[in-house]
Amino acid sequence: MQQHSRRPAASTPPTSQAIDTQLQHAASGELERLIFLSDGVFAIAMTLLAVGLALPEVTSSSTADLGQRLLALSPRYLSYVLSFVVIAQYWRSHQRTFRYVVRLDNRFVWLNLWLLLCIGFLPFPTSVLGSYGNDVAAVTLYAGSLALTGLVVLCMWLYATIGRRLVARDLSPRVIQHTTVRALCAPVIFLMSIGIAQIDSDLAKYSWIAIAVALYAVGTYYRDPS
Repeated sequence: MQQHSRRPAASTPPTSQAIDTQLQHAASGELERLIFLSDGVFAIAMTLLAVGLALPEVTSSSTADLGQRLLALSPRYLSYVLSFVVIAQYWRSHQRTFRYVVRLDNRFVWLNLWLLLCIGFLPFPTSVLGSYGNDVAAVTLYAGSLALTGLVVLCMWLYATIGRRLVARDLSPRVIQHTTVRALCAPVIFLMSIGIAQIDSDLAKYSWIAIAVALYAVGTYYRDPS
């Protein structure tokens, strides 16, 4: 009796919906990994800011001067607080960006890595500003570093949203505009302060207060439905 070989049943090709689901799961995993990496770098940078707050050198014969020596470190305290607040603001901007990003591509990942490079560098100009706060070079280095960081944040947002490249197709144009204007505030003011520093370094540092004013004004305007 002739025996017929049994052929394996052909596997059913995945449907387009199943493929889309798999891609969404893969994108979600990549997004989570990138966010975890970014949060870690932000946290480390904010922690390293305190490294510049070194203890004053006090000998047994000069312990009475400890209060004065601690007071002399006030520029370092101020640069620490300022940098902590600014990095925290950039972290919020990063968090806001990833609230709307739903997929990744290689260029966006590299932009994010450039941002982390800038964030990881910030403890150095903070330390320089705390030690040489009246020097034009120190103010220029600090403002330039933070301006560059802000420009990378802005580039990430623009890259993700132009043509709805990496965000949802139905994302509100008002949300895009609001976040874009917010991202512009800090780098523009820091860049302007570099020019001011060439004339008066103290005035340049005071000009950074305008960032908080600008962010408040932008938030107030976009909360107004008119």
